[in-house]
Amino acid sequence: MLIEVMKTEDIDLVIPLYIDYYNNHEDSCWTELTAKKRIHQVLTIDNAYSLIMKDDDGTVLGFVMGYFKQYDDILGYTLEEIIIAYEYQNKGLGSKLLSALETKVKEIGASCIELQAVNDELHERYYGKAGYRDAKNFVMKVKWFE
Repeated sequence: MLIEVMKTEDIDLVIPLYIDYYNNHEDSCWTELTAKKRIHQVLTIDNAYSLIMKDDDGTVLGFVMGYFKQYDDILGYTLEEIIIAYEYQNKGLGSKLLSALETKVKEIGASCIELQAVNDELHERYYGKAGYRDAKNFVMKVKWFE
């Protein structure tokens, strides 16, 4: 298994995983165009840092995307997306990829990893197992336009 830095050249490799996971398992409606745009946006944001996971044959098993964010006294890392191909889930690959990301961003100088997750049992179990807790000093706000 290989985990390496993800580049823009890898976008076409991960689009099928992205679309399959979100459309077939999260009831979303991504197209190749919208998925490509989303992934490209995250990969090219200032201070982006993303990883791709492949098996020994080069098959893409998953990826994680995000970027470093500077605060006054710390450098944080914002995790935007982590996707493991559906057929490879529940085999420890997501945990392995997340652990590799944590190691790398800590080595680079991050003091923390921030993320937004769907508020459901699946995400609570996955991130809770990895030691992530609800922030007490942060509340997500949104205003929807009609």
